[in-house]
Amino acid sequence: MRNIYTHVLFILLLLLTTSFSSAETTIYLVRHAEKVIADGIKDPGLTQIGQFRANNIAEQLAKIGITDIYATDYKRTIQTAKPLARLMKLKIKKYDPKNLKEFSKQLLDSGGKIVVVGHSNTTPELTKLLSGKEVDSIKEHEFDNLYQVIQLKEKAILNRFKSIPASRLKAKF
Repeated sequence: MRNIYTHVLFILLLLLTTSFSSAETTIYLVRHAEKVIADGIKDPGLTQIGQFRANNIAEQLAKIGITDIYATDYKRTIQTAKPLARLMKLKIKKYDPKNLKEFSKQLLDSGGKIVVVGHSNTTPELTKLLSGKEVDSIKEHEFDNLYQVIQLKEKAILNRFKSIPASRLKAKF
């Protein structure tokens, strides 16, 4: 009798472990880091603080084994993604921010641990499409939001994190 219970317990543990540990897709979404603000520049790069933030994000996310990195085709998003791509030895894949519905389906179908670098207007919208949950808009001066969407078989879990606040970074520079 004890042997049957042992086998049943083993099978239950195996099923639970498999269902929770096999989150097919985990997506991390960030807005690009601080950008240069100057008249006449249509596609600005990152400031010194923005470069520091991009490196900090890369160091944190590299620890979890990112499999894919996406960014829009703008200097600020590519420069935010570049330190992580370098650490993980991955190429940055471009996506069209005008087709977020289609892109969200592609992400959910792809599997793995994915980082998406977007903008203040696209990151909340894409997070909502992926998680099914409302997300507050990102203010023009906010660069410290990090969203994690874990797609399980039947539902999505949304976690919100903050990276280094801008006020603390400005004190460093």
